[in-house]
Amino acid sequence: MAAPTPTILATSGGYRAHERLYLQFSPLFHYAVELSGAHGRTPRVTYIGTAGGDQRSFHAHAHDAARLAGFELTCLDLFPMPNIEDMPGHLLEQDVVWVQGGSVANLLAVWQVHDLGPALRAAWEAGVVLSGVSAGSICWYQGGCTDSFGPQLRAVTNGLAFLPYGNGVHYDSEDRRRPTIHGLVADGTLGQTHCTDDGVGLVYHGTDLIEAVTDIDGKGAYVVDRGPDGTVTEERIEPRRLPE
Repeated sequence: MAAPTPTILATSGGYRAHERLYLQFSPLFHYAVELSGAHGRTPRVTYIGTAGGDQRSFHAHAHDAARLAGFELTCLDLFPMPNIEDMPGHLLEQDVVWVQGGSVANLLAVWQVHDLGPALRAAWEAGVVLSGVSAGSICWYQGGCTDSFGPQLRAVTNGLAFLPYGNGVHYDSEDRRRPTIHGLVADGTLGQTHCTDDGVGLVYHGTDLIEAVTDIDGKGAYVVDRGPDGTVTEERIEPRRLPE
């Protein structure tokens, strides 16, 4: 099974606390698997932690969460060298690729060295759902704003650009995100930009925004754009609440 059309779920979420484990996958993560159409067998998920330097300790937490969820999880590591010889072939065998947050600038640089972008595009076009959180959201777009370079947010504009928009993450939880995105749209650094509060994801079929979804009540998604007169506008999109 594969998603019937190239699908991306770009999020500012995906995890929750668990009484026994370090974390569990939230309904946002589960929805990425649902979008893949993987039914009647164990869903195959590849976790990519490049943005955090492939931290083996977090890999263990991800494996625990996958066991709890009933997923078959593989970690694709690039440090100190790729741990999978045929990365393009491996990605094509997956139902979902989930990209962890961290430094989107470093993630994009390392992916370029290993030519991972074309492999991810081929998987996306073949129906593998691409998803992720924070840096793992921004990477699918033309760019966004990031703290990869230091505490002061800066633009990143060399995303994979599978989606022809900018992206803003953690829109409600980090005070500097909204004004920085507005400024980057105002000066033309970013074009139309799609943003998510924590706990919200944006679903795309091809490059079309289909819906916003959330696993936290009261959260929102936003489209920030610049009008012909240079005025920046922000339109709120009410997300659909995912079931627990």
